[in-house]
Amino acid sequence: MSALRWSDALSLELSRMDETHREFVDLLAVVADAADADLLAAWERLVEHTDAHFGQEDRWMAQTRFASTNCHATQHRVVLKVLREGLSAGAAGRLDAIRQLARELALWFPQHAQTMDAALALHLRNVGFDPVAGEVTRPGRLPADAITGCGSASCADA
Repeated sequence: MSALRWSDALSLELSRMDETHREFVDLLAVVADAADADLLAAWERLVEHTDAHFGQEDRWMAQTRFASTNCHATQHRVVLKVLREGLSAGAAGRLDAIRQLARELALWFPQHAQTMDAALALHLRNVGFDPVAGEVTRPGRLPADAITGCGSASCADA
């Protein structure tokens, strides 16, 4: 059983982001609870979702002046690379690798959501970004220069 379940502590008060995060948590729970025969297919669904999930957030960052090299987008690329390595391991019959990755994701995700994603959600609300329409309603609040850190005070540009 997955150690990670959806809770109010993961909510960022940005409905589109929260829906996507809830789906991620639910898919991770399916992986954690999967029988060996179903594990690789469940992992594949999680990787597919995560690719779309990270892509969505990366587009939001690009639309609101986060640099493509910021640490948030970089973390997305690294985590997705590791998830895809899990696909290869699973295809080679190493289901233990997928189970370990699922445990690590359950530890990683709350910290990522409560720091990097929380900073992004705050930024999106500040500039009046509508995630559904993809529009910034307060363009005067966009940063003059692209954000290269994660958007939070804890990882400001060096």
